[in-house]
Amino acid sequence: MEDNKSSYIINTTTTPFYADQVGSLLRSEPLKKARLQYQNGELSQQDLIDIQRDQTRLHVEKQKETGLKVITDGEYSRAWWHFDFLEGLNGVEGFTPEVPLNFKGTKPKLHSVKVVDKISFSNSHPFLSDFKFLKSLIKDDKHVAKQTIPSPNMLFLRGKNEAACYQDNLDSYLNDLIQAYQDAIQAFYNAGCRYLQLDDTAWALFFSENGVKDLEKLGYTTEQTLTIFTKLINESIKNKPDDLLITMHICRGNFRSTYFGSGGYDAAAETIFGKLNVDGLFLEFDDERSGGFEPLKYVNRKDLFVAIGVITSKSPRLEDKEFIKQRIADAAKYLPLDQLRLSPQCGFASTEEGNVLSEQEQWNKLKHVVEIAEEVWS
Repeated sequence: MEDNKSSYIINTTTTPFYADQVGSLLRSEPLKKARLQYQNGELSQQDLIDIQRDQTRLHVEKQKETGLKVITDGEYSRAWWHFDFLEGLNGVEGFTPEVPLNFKGTKPKLHSVKVVDKISFSNSHPFLSDFKFLKSLIKDDKHVAKQTIPSPNMLFLRGKNEAACYQDNLDSYLNDLIQAYQDAIQAFYNAGCRYLQLDDTAWALFFSENGVKDLEKLGYTTEQTLTIFTKLINESIKNKPDDLLITMHICRGNFRSTYFGSGGYDAAAETIFGKLNVDGLFLEFDDERSGGFEPLKYVNRKDLFVAIGVITSKSPRLEDKEFIKQRIADAAKYLPLDQLRLSPQCGFASTEEGNVLSEQEQWNKLKHVVEIAEEVWS
């Protein structure tokens, strides 16, 4: 039976969790071993799912031990933060491209997605059963299960369009993609989800000259692309239930502790902070690549919260608490403290390879976030 009631009421202005997380967690050694065995044909799909869920159960408790109120499944059923979900949409397939994404100093595996037919969402999408399992592990009213999925912009940006039904028909493509996301959001809600996060690296392309050049390869001007990205987000979430919190994480790339994008939010700030209808934003501010807090001045809603990622997930070093508190105070010059939250700048394993730190160092980071948030907002 579908659970359409929430044990945890979330309000965007009174939400008690000033400490939050982006979502992905390092894959444990048992999980890595199981995924390799499955890829080699040595383990059945059901056996892999059983191990994934055993590890999820264990690491839900680990998250609680750090003091976090927001709990994720660590994205343990995924190889990629985005491709797995997108390939689960009807009309979308994975394929092997000729060139990988250009991360600084390293290259990820060759993989991408393509649109081959009409896009739609099915209630048989495997992420729904993954969420229901996570939700079943949250048995109290002190924690909330958070579901992360890639933004619709990611299919528009990364998906190679080979579908005959969309050739020379942009409106049809966008409308079907929007409908698929509306259906997905409702399906997660029906499964009991009250906290959904859209993950998005597309916006980062506006932040640098090289990124803008990549955007132009899509065949649209910068302004046209801004309009498309905004429409995809706002239309996808416009029918969301009032008690469903939807946030967006804007990332500049996160693979094995490296990145692919740089630049501050300035070039797209008026759109990101003033025109998107999400309830919250998770932003990178962990190093000089991210620019300053000044773009926060474009926030024009009192019900929008911003989680500033001034704690890095790319390094095991624990940042000085007083330095982080000063960074929060600096951000509060542009946005009231009550609208700010604290989180790492990204997850710890956007792909199954994970960032370059140990599991214990990961838990130390998350506990660090909680401790600083408690001291700042107590």
